[in-house]
Amino acid sequence: MSGAVPASAGGDRRKRGNRTGWSTGACAAAAAAAAARGLETGVVPETIEILLPEDRRPSFAIIEGRLIESGVQVGSGAQAAVIKDAGDDPDATHGARIVATVVRLADAPGEVHLLGGEGVGRVTRAGLGLTVGEAAINPGPRAYITANVRAAAPTRLSREGLAVTISVPDGERIAKRTLNARLGILGGISILGTTGVVYPYSTASFKATIRQGVQVALAQGQETVVFTTGRRTERHSMTRYPELPEICFVQMGDFVGAALDAAREAGLKRIVIGAMVGKLTKIAQGLKITHARKAEVDMQLLARLVADAGGDPALCARVLEGDTARWAAELVAEAGLTGAFHQALTRAVAALVAQGLAEGTLVEVLAWGPEGDLLAEQTVGTPSRPA
Repeated sequence: MSGAVPASAGGDRRKRGNRTGWSTGACAAAAAAAAARGLETGVVPETIEILLPEDRRPSFAIIEGRLIESGVQVGSGAQAAVIKDAGDDPDATHGARIVATVVRLADAPGEVHLLGGEGVGRVTRAGLGLTVGEAAINPGPRAYITANVRAAAPTRLSREGLAVTISVPDGERIAKRTLNARLGILGGISILGTTGVVYPYSTASFKATIRQGVQVALAQGQETVVFTTGRRTERHSMTRYPELPEICFVQMGDFVGAALDAAREAGLKRIVIGAMVGKLTKIAQGLKITHARKAEVDMQLLARLVADAGGDPALCARVLEGDTARWAAELVAEAGLTGAFHQALTRAVAALVAQGLAEGTLVEVLAWGPEGDLLAEQTVGTPSRPA
């Protein structure tokens, strides 16, 4: 990952691959360093090498590099941009234009002020590790953006300060494809990337979003979080708990382990899991990631649950002939055992989930049908105080 690797390499994104890419933080660092170098030397470079965590030294192509004129004075500031390349990751910010504008601060020698401009979200809720009201530039990127600006303009900083404004002109539109608004980040995207590298189909960003969702709910005084596997189960679960504010609903996707870890670390008093039969079965198997690629459905487990629901040996044998949870659900529906089967399934899930949480945590599990019908619900645990 070290060496001069073009950040805008592009590539064929029609097929799934394993090409790594760069985070919004890395792109912002490159644009900011290029603009700072322009102030230092009088020319904004066409490429710039930066230093990222883990001693990575990628080279980025710079576009729109220019010095800024203020009245008759040329060189009061500089601007540069980088087109984000997320590699083969299906990232909402792939192709976004990350712009850095650097201006001189005559009365603040040695200081670097990092600001958020157009298309960079503002923090409106506590719990994100950032001050309410400031730009949504995470601590990791803040550190390496600032460090690269310092490295690019040491002479300039010896006698004056620099104000660095990161902008994403299309950021507000892009943010609508993320969960930023749910987290209280409004007006644009976040500048993210602990290491600066984006790995294809990695879990890091999703896990971070889950953790942030839990922390935001906790910071607002909420002690209940409803984890769902997607938008559909979230909508269904919202109808079940209309009294809960939106911040209590966190989409965990396939990352059950990350969700439960975040709940345990936050000390939540009550968690709810809302899902359909396939994901619930994977959770009952003890899987931390429920994606179809990670593990097959345990048909033996489903057969045992069918037996617990009152299914006869012939029905259990038929369940074992299939390879999906939906197959089992259809068979129990034909046998008139839908409610009993889903009750057995939610009971198994609730018992397993409760084992990994603090004593006294109330665990509720909802089994949803495809059309939004609540097939079963199960509660395990005695809360230490009313939930």
